[in-house]
Amino acid sequence: MRNSDAQTGGSPAIPSRRAIVALPAAMGLSLAIGSPRAVAVPREPAAVRRGPELRPVAAFHGAMPTGVTVSRSGRIFVNFPHWGDEVPFSVAEIVKGTAVAYPNRRINEADTSDPARHFLGVQSVVVDAAERLWVVDTGRVVWADAPYGGPKLVAIDLTTDKVVRTIVLPRDVAGPRSFVNDVRFDLGRGYAYLTDATPDRPNGLIVVRLADGASWRCLDDAPSTLPEPGFVPVIEGRPFLNKPGAAPGTPVDIGADGIALGPDGTWLYFCPLSSRKLYAVRTRELVECRDGRERGGPLVRDLGIKGMSDGLEMDRAGRVYGGDIEHNAIVRRDQDGVYRTVVQDDRLIWPDTLSIGYDRNLYVIANQLNRQAAYNSGQDLRRKPYFLYRVSIGIGPARR
Repeated sequence: MRNSDAQTGGSPAIPSRRAIVALPAAMGLSLAIGSPRAVAVPREPAAVRRGPELRPVAAFHGAMPTGVTVSRSGRIFVNFPHWGDEVPFSVAEIVKGTAVAYPNRRINEADTSDPARHFLGVQSVVVDAAERLWVVDTGRVVWADAPYGGPKLVAIDLTTDKVVRTIVLPRDVAGPRSFVNDVRFDLGRGYAYLTDATPDRPNGLIVVRLADGASWRCLDDAPSTLPEPGFVPVIEGRPFLNKPGAAPGTPVDIGADGIALGPDGTWLYFCPLSSRKLYAVRTRELVECRDGRERGGPLVRDLGIKGMSDGLEMDRAGRVYGGDIEHNAIVRRDQDGVYRTVVQDDRLIWPDTLSIGYDRNLYVIANQLNRQAAYNSGQDLRRKPYFLYRVSIGIGPARR
């Protein structure tokens, strides 16, 4: 049926689950940003390191990062959400071993009186094929409702380091409780695609037409964009549950989260956070769903079990990368539809955002999100620093 997620048929192919691992990895360090240590430490995972060498790029002793992106010239940008940590700035560039507010400190002030001109709750940063840094702002500061003008996309020209465009998402696309999470761009066709991962529903995909900034939603609360009912992963040997106090925990229900776009722009890949599955949909159907030409909604392909992933990424050969949070790993869906482990390392505690650089490295944030107090009876178990790592994959990104 067209109004439900298809389980079979068409390309991409549905794979079987398989993992292939390789060589032991090593350790290192470069950047540090000062802040107090966390007060308690959970049981450390077993020392498992398989695959290519995982190299630390940056260590963060302050706020917890979630996003990373790398420009063609090798500039690295990160972001820090307002989730309760002290966040002096939401978006930063790594400059000579230091995180520097980007593009300036003024725009990084979480000023809710002028929400369209300030970063309020930045969830991710993405460099497009035209060398612009796009900032995905949820508009939510420490989970408060977003004011109008808060949920937005902000483009910064990397040649001038100036904001060149702001696309405010209207209320019917991103309301006060929405949580726009990540974005991918197709400059050739002129569209951007976002996930809305709000735990308050609806979960879905957002399409933005770049020519005029018009936007609309697709696949709201479809099986593919919703969290898997009763999903309870085991991370670092513990069930991952909402557990802010002494009461028994409840499942963490986070829907459409990770997103990746194929090299030719035909297929969009996405996944709920509270799931181990990967899905794909034709971008043509997302574009057409605005005016009802796709009756019953876009047809979604179920691409099988990849592991629990936060971020997704795509290389120029059309292979999809995702975290496997439960196994401290990064996996890749190859062109034959088989999932293979790229790297497994006990230091990958909650691999979050992924970004492939033109230097043929895959960059990943490991931020210990599962150790936050909300999931551990009110006790913050994070042990700083948080890390940005890179691993060589021998291929560049699929940016359009």
